[in-house]
Amino acid sequence: MNQDIERVLLSEEEIAAKVKEIGAKISEDYAGRDPIIISVLKGSFMFMADLVRAITIPCTVDFMSVSSYGSGTSSSGEVKIVKDFDNSIENRHVIIVEDILDSGRTLSYLMKTLKARGAASIALCTFLDKPERRVVPVEVAYSGFRVPDSFIVGYGLDYDQQYRNLPYVGVLKPSVYGE
Repeated sequence: MNQDIERVLLSEEEIAAKVKEIGAKISEDYAGRDPIIISVLKGSFMFMADLVRAITIPCTVDFMSVSSYGSGTSSSGEVKIVKDFDNSIENRHVIIVEDILDSGRTLSYLMKTLKARGAASIALCTFLDKPERRVVPVEVAYSGFRVPDSFIVGYGLDYDQQYRNLPYVGVLKPSVYGE
């Protein structure tokens, strides 16, 4: 897998420090509110696992899967919920944890959907942000790293279900995905 990486963008150490920082900020901001933290699968599972360990207040964890990519490298524009979360969010403070904010379509759709379900508040926590690709504006409460408009993998992010287990974030060689 390492041979398919053009360059490493974020090391394990950089990632760990940022996750700890975000966890501390969430703990401070949500003290006394018992937020429900919803991971958008599959890409955010590593970030979510590390993040909840860095949060020092009571919180509930849940998962959902939303898709707009299929097996390609860019968003199809059509968003669908593949797996819904299990817990009610009515009158709950919700923090959506996402791996990467790209076009904004998926997260905008998701935030509207959760608001319609009666959440008391909704905040977005994204590990990575690609603002150059934004098509729909999305308000981000907690952001890890701003990354270039490159195809990146590792630390939960994949290309065609591969590379998620890399402990760092790297740029995938274009020859791997056919560009």
